[in-house]
Amino acid sequence: MTQVILDTQTLLWVFFAPERLPAEIAEMIADSNSRVLFSAASIWELAIKRSLGRPDFLFDPTATAEKALITGFEELPIQSSAAARVADLPFLHRDPFDRLLVAQAIATPAYLLTSDRLLSGYSELVRTFDPV
Repeated sequence: MTQVILDTQTLLWVFFAPERLPAEIAEMIADSNSRVLFSAASIWELAIKRSLGRPDFLFDPTATAEKALITGFEELPIQSSAAARVADLPFLHRDPFDRLLVAQAIATPAYLLTSDRLLSGYSELVRTFDPV
């Protein structure tokens, strides 16, 4: 079984803009042999962005998490071992949420699906794609 973690943007695209996902990524997520995980860090990131009150950010963190669970995705909690692993990562990327997602991918282990090419330098577990 293949384990994948969806980064925050990929999680949002799955539900709100699936046409942005390349066919191979959409197939990997839909494959019954894939265990699809979403991180509590992504929901935390959505909550912070929502609390800023930006009129262009319409995503509800609670509804997104519920939708993910109903879809059959599994929530990946933030374990202290993954959080501590962030300290061992080279400083290739400034976003603390993305760095935590990389650390979770390494600790789990699972492939991290992301369109953020800056993350590919961290691990062979980071699978980047170009959005459609």
